[in-house]
Amino acid sequence: MFAPFQPRKGVCSMRESGVLMHLTSLPSPYGIGTMGAAAREFVDFLAAAGQRYWQLLPICPTSYGDSPYQSFSTFAGNPYLIDLDLLAQDGLLRPEEYRSIDWESTPDRVNYGVLYQKRLPVLRLAARRLLADPPAAYGTFCAANDFWLPDYALFMALKDAHGGRAWSEWEAPLRRRDPAALESARQQYADDIAFWQAVQYLFFDQWQGLKAYANDHGVRIIGDLPIYVAADSVDVWSSPQSFQLDGDLRPIEIAGCPPDGFSATGQLWGNPLYDWDAMAKDGYRWWVRRIQVLSSIYDVLRIDHFRGFAGYYAIPRGATTAAGGRWRKGPGMDLFRAVDAALGKREIIAEDLGFLTDDVRELLAQSGYPGMKVLEFAFDSRESGNYLPHTYPRHCVVYTGTHDNEPLNGWFETADPADVAYAVEYLRLTPEEGYHWGMMRAAWASVADLAVVQAQDLLGLGHEARMNAPSTLGGNWCWRALPGSFTPELARRLHRQMELYGRLPQTE
Repeated sequence: MFAPFQPRKGVCSMRESGVLMHLTSLPSPYGIGTMGAAAREFVDFLAAAGQRYWQLLPICPTSYGDSPYQSFSTFAGNPYLIDLDLLAQDGLLRPEEYRSIDWESTPDRVNYGVLYQKRLPVLRLAARRLLADPPAAYGTFCAANDFWLPDYALFMALKDAHGGRAWSEWEAPLRRRDPAALESARQQYADDIAFWQAVQYLFFDQWQGLKAYANDHGVRIIGDLPIYVAADSVDVWSSPQSFQLDGDLRPIEIAGCPPDGFSATGQLWGNPLYDWDAMAKDGYRWWVRRIQVLSSIYDVLRIDHFRGFAGYYAIPRGATTAAGGRWRKGPGMDLFRAVDAALGKREIIAEDLGFLTDDVRELLAQSGYPGMKVLEFAFDSRESGNYLPHTYPRHCVVYTGTHDNEPLNGWFETADPADVAYAVEYLRLTPEEGYHWGMMRAAWASVADLAVVQAQDLLGLGHEARMNAPSTLGGNWCWRALPGSFTPELARRLHRQMELYGRLPQTE
């Protein structure tokens, strides 16, 4: 048994299911999915469809490239996800202040460039009204988050003052956090700092409302914790001692993964690497707090790139490909023992994909976390692991695909024909049912305690709806569902599948 899916009161089954759908992908007339009415409508759909879980990508602020896995802060929320209609309901905006704006976005795509230019001026109006007469809850929020919020607000104000440039390009006193320089900046940019703090209050006020709505409707939220943080982040700027940096505060080596059957040169992520020895000396305090905070934001936490805790791939700074990297030992169970000692057992899913070795398997077993199985990998001749459904243990989470994979119909369109033929024969897929429905059915029918499908697969979408193609820039993270996509008919069809395969929520 494992924590996220323990039987609850009045329950006789542990088999459950969920849908992977990022907030940005929800319909909206304002350029991007938010925490407003469409999010609640999606919760209603999940509840009607017999789904217990809604899985999201990281909800932190995105930087260059728009990836939620490259954020300015591991603790902050993404301002783009703040719903403008809800701000108007709270008296912080007037409808004409945002409904008249041309968000320059098609219904099925996010235009991040326009959001960068036009969203923050609207939020400044709301923040100004909030700060003119702040509620008591605002002071409570700032006090409860003082371990990260002041540094984050200062960091963002300084980025604005430097034209968006990375902190590594700031003048030395600020780059090195000279106390006098920081105090001077706090005074000089006090108004901007107040704005960035107010934005975070607005974000988490709406987030708490959405999460409460989901939980009240029997839907639990799975959130995502990226193993690494961005080089241009307040996390690195405020805690350089926790990372492998040289005397000029530049990464000595950077993160990525080695060449494999999917990429001849590997993946060059560029994140700075942790100084695990330094972190061990204070009991991994930064990691303990990170898991504590994110576990309070979500109901269940998925830890991305779990294999990096057993051994991580280090690439020399300045390398143009990942081919010249080397494997180095990670903290292993020492880290998770520290987490358990400080926080008790948390509800965690381990993303144990990629190049798996015995030390990774041992770490997964010792942690007790469920690992992941991806159905698309089961039939990919380039994949060395075994992801065929007949090999699954109960103690795992099966996905049709993740945000880094093609939607199922995209996979059938682009995969090697021999791999497609293997999947069709193994799963007995038929055009009448729809190959994508047959693949999802295989996930639901498996013994895995939890089965998660992409929203794109429920909608029968293909390559055009892919969320991310790793190691590429441009066109990623943009897909959005069209208004009215998640129909009552689709909910009924999905609910029937849950009945057939014993995956209805345990509270029903």
